[in-house]
Amino acid sequence: MLDQLFTVPEAAELLSTSVRFVRRLIAERRIEFVKVGRHVRIRESALIAFVVAGTVPPMTTFDATGRAA
Repeated sequence: MLDQLFTVPEAAELLSTSVRFVRRLIAERRIEFVKVGRHVRIRESALIAFVVAGTVPPMTTFDATGRAA
């Protein structure tokens, strides 16, 4: 089964960012994309992978203080 393909404006809306930011991600090859003729589409799985790669886990009390709570 194929992932849904999103246009740049649709991807920007899903990420709650600007179209310019998504275009920069594409230009810098920081996100996987698909060329359909001269159009650019972004797979849903590529958007999910981008978000997961940028996810930072929360700090625990141990992380903040260097000792257990």
